[in-house]
Amino acid sequence: MEAMEDDSLDIKDDHNHNYCASSSGGGVKVRSYFSSQLSEVTLTAVPQPVCPALPGAEPGSRRGMLWSGSPAPGSKFMDSDSSSESSEVSEADGSAAPAAADGKFTLDSTSKFLLNAMAVEDYRKNHWPNLEKAIDRLLIQNPTDHISVSYAQIYSYVYKCVCQQHSELLYNDLTSKITGHLQQVSTHLQSGPTENFIETFNTALTQYTASLQCIVPVFMYLNKFYIESKLNRDLRDDLMTLFADHVAEKHVNTLMPLLIKAHSMPFEVQPSTMASVVKGLYSLRPEWAQLAPALFSGFIPQINPPAVESLLSDYAARDQKLQMELSMNGFPRGDQSRKRASDDS
Repeated sequence: MEAMEDDSLDIKDDHNHNYCASSSGGGVKVRSYFSSQLSEVTLTAVPQPVCPALPGAEPGSRRGMLWSGSPAPGSKFMDSDSSSESSEVSEADGSAAPAAADGKFTLDSTSKFLLNAMAVEDYRKNHWPNLEKAIDRLLIQNPTDHISVSYAQIYSYVYKCVCQQHSELLYNDLTSKITGHLQQVSTHLQSGPTENFIETFNTALTQYTASLQCIVPVFMYLNKFYIESKLNRDLRDDLMTLFADHVAEKHVNTLMPLLIKAHSMPFEVQPSTMASVVKGLYSLRPEWAQLAPALFSGFIPQINPPAVESLLSDYAARDQKLQMELSMNGFPRGDQSRKRASDDS
């Protein structure tokens, strides 16, 4: 068996255990056999104070790794010095981490506060003034008037306010704005003449409901993502409640006697106006029907209690009385010649 010439290599180890080779005497011996035997590689431990040590570390305190075909007794892949140094570094990093986290949390909180303040300021200066102008124009319009309002722009402003988490602020501003308008409407009704009070009230109610048909759709995002989801209410119901609280409730005691009087005198007030006012009051507060059941039963079904068989004679007498009153007030019964004669005649 012929042996090849031995080559010598020095293994250099830095603190990251990266090995580099340089030519020197004795260290790593590689012997190759070209017979039936396999190649054999042996590594012997060599003192390794070759690479520069860390500042403050003792020279020659670190040793290389001992490796052969199988682990030698007592051999380890990491010496005690490196493990202690790693633990010291880990402890230093661990102690610095909470401080860094606290500083980051403080910075993030401050940034969020400043961004929120800037967003509110932007809402106050840009979004709400434009919405307020549009609401003013929608509230004072007449049903037959045509006004130039960009509904897409209003919708866009509302969408941005909701996305920037200003839903509660927008809802409060909207209700405050409409409340102020309704207080002006109530003052106008109170200062108007009494003889035209029914017509004036009907105009205010009709105009307000027509305005809501434009306001509620453009505030759809506010209604869907704040009022319905968080308040469990509906925007239109809330705005109609404002009209009931600030207008109708303040004038119902004045309006009801006028309605009863007009109902007893046919055509003193237009039937369409009477129906609009009575139905409007019932939609605002159904309990107001108990103030004048006879009046509300003429326009709204099922106001009176159900008919009773024992009172049929009273119902017939009441109908005959009504027919007599109508005929005496100039409403003839018409041609009765073709009417079938009753059994009593």
